[in-house]
Amino acid sequence: MRLLPLIATALLALTPAIAAEPPAAADRSIAVRIAVAHPVPYSETLSLTGEVVARTSSRLSFRLSGRIAERFVDVGDHVTKGDLLARLDPSQQQADVANAEAALAAAEAGARQASSAFDRQKTLLDKGFTTQSAFDAATRAVRTTTGTVESAKAALDIARANLGYTELRADADGIVTARTADAGEIAAAARPVFIVAVDGPRDAVFDVYEQIFLSITTLPDVTVSLVKDPSVTVPGKVREISPTVETRTGTVRIKVDIGTPPAAMSLGAPVAGHIPGREIRAVLLPARALAEQDGAPAVWMIDKDGASADLRPIGIAAYTTDTLVVESGLADGDRVVIDGGKLLRPGAAIEIVGEETP
Repeated sequence: MRLLPLIATALLALTPAIAAEPPAAADRSIAVRIAVAHPVPYSETLSLTGEVVARTSSRLSFRLSGRIAERFVDVGDHVTKGDLLARLDPSQQQADVANAEAALAAAEAGARQASSAFDRQKTLLDKGFTTQSAFDAATRAVRTTTGTVESAKAALDIARANLGYTELRADADGIVTARTADAGEIAAAARPVFIVAVDGPRDAVFDVYEQIFLSITTLPDVTVSLVKDPSVTVPGKVREISPTVETRTGTVRIKVDIGTPPAAMSLGAPVAGHIPGREIRAVLLPARALAEQDGAPAVWMIDKDGASADLRPIGIAAYTTDTLVVESGLADGDRVVIDGGKLLRPGAAIEIVGEETP
């Protein structure tokens, strides 16, 4: 029982010491780094990815069906007009030519015989040694054999043309960009065997999402650059816009005229198209400065006394890889927290330990 008065006396002695303890760690200043807002001109650039294609392409095919006997070019080869690209087995066509030549020879022999008979009947008729009906029959025979000769000549022309069709030749200078058949395969008539990109102007082709396309009110100039080497650029102008939307992807195909591009922009090379957007005045801040207030973007802004910070809602025009483009909510000279904001709360004491130029 004597222990209770002793414990009470000890607690009373400790009370001043407890009251004199230092403030909690949560009341200490939070170190932050800041950036000073300065509105600058900013133009958002729309970037698209596409490829270089030929303005004109030829889809070359045989006019006849047959087995491909020889192929002389491959994808990537440059050809000139008239170059032999491939040849069908000409056995059938050669036989047709030989048959047509024989038919023509027979028709011409028949025509000569009919002509001789006509001349003979005419002489005899003049001397009164033949009848008019025999002379008329000879006349009809001449006309018939003459028609037979003309028909045989036409058939021979067709056979020779078909023999020529067994050879597939380039119709213009260009580069072979595709091949769909090889030697030994059966080629169907009119089925493309080669696609040749004709030498001349080039286009950059882009597939643009419909929503982005609808936001473009006027046809802008486009700067086209090589993906693997952005320093290689060429100016372009929109030449053609597809009137339909691709149903599977929701994109609109746009062709940009780039004329004769640098040699590095070869056919099929991936390129990027850059379209400048509207110019605004905005504050550029590091992405790490972004905070949130009621589900909307905000930043911590230093109060005038420099001892605390409050959340300020902002309007963001664009997000880039590591930058916020702030269009509204900040004025020139406002000090924004860019580091340490994750630890802040309204009314918390701060200590500015550095400043960064955005």
